[in-house]
Amino acid sequence: MPVKPDRLSALLRGLAPRVEMSTVLPQKDGAADVHFAACGVPMLYLHVISNGMAQLLRTGAAPATALQASAPAFLICRGDQAHDLVPRDGNAQAPLISARVFLEGPVAPLLLAEFVQPRAVPLAAEESLLQHLLALVRSEVREPRCGQGALINRVGEIIFIALLRHLVAHPAAHGGLFNGLADPRIASALVAMHDAPQNDWTLHSLAQHAGMSRTAFAVRFRDTMNSPPGKYLNTLRLQIAQRAVQSGQGLKAAASASGFSNVSALSRVLSKARTLSRPRAQADA
Repeated sequence: MPVKPDRLSALLRGLAPRVEMSTVLPQKDGAADVHFAACGVPMLYLHVISNGMAQLLRTGAAPATALQASAPAFLICRGDQAHDLVPRDGNAQAPLISARVFLEGPVAPLLLAEFVQPRAVPLAAEESLLQHLLALVRSEVREPRCGQGALINRVGEIIFIALLRHLVAHPAAHGGLFNGLADPRIASALVAMHDAPQNDWTLHSLAQHAGMSRTAFAVRFRDTMNSPPGKYLNTLRLQIAQRAVQSGQGLKAAASASGFSNVSALSRVLSKARTLSRPRAQADA
């Protein structure tokens, strides 16, 4: 019997996360700051604040961005944002545990949009799963054993999923993806779109998934996601199509997988997307 998609499963399939955990031991010369260079692929840095306090300083940002967190917490920063991590409050001698979460699926931009600014995510005492996983990583760092690298990376993948659960349970106040997944009615429509973007979705069929009238659903979706449902669906389909083309699939296969009606429609959307992104790329250069 097929398992019904839940709020995170369809999203995780579209993200295709790959996690690499790493540790940085304190330097003998006393220099505690650690620099993280900008990365050109879609990814997130997850810094584990397991004791004391730490500050994240974005380098090259205008204005400069500083974010502080006390243990237990995560400091999260997008991979395209160079930054320094600075231990505070006597924490300079503790090993730094960080993860690089590579998002290799087509819907990575939807998650990365949630982290335009770095975020501090404090963990409440009741977050037993995350606390247990972090304790396991700390134990492996203190007492290295065979297979440590593979074990820590596997634990890192579970940490990432548990962190997504936490963010859905504690969404920010400004709306967005985590707010949508936190709303049971909107989440039903999001799961449907992410699980089968190629379906012929209409406002009526999405509203049915949410158990709402079309008008009520359209208003609630827009207010929760900061985007109308049609625009969100088109963005999702475009990202899936772009990734399909980049991976070597033809336009016909990309159109079929993403839900565009035909190759001509996809070609027009891809051409428009390239035109819109060109000035931004030139400005970044």
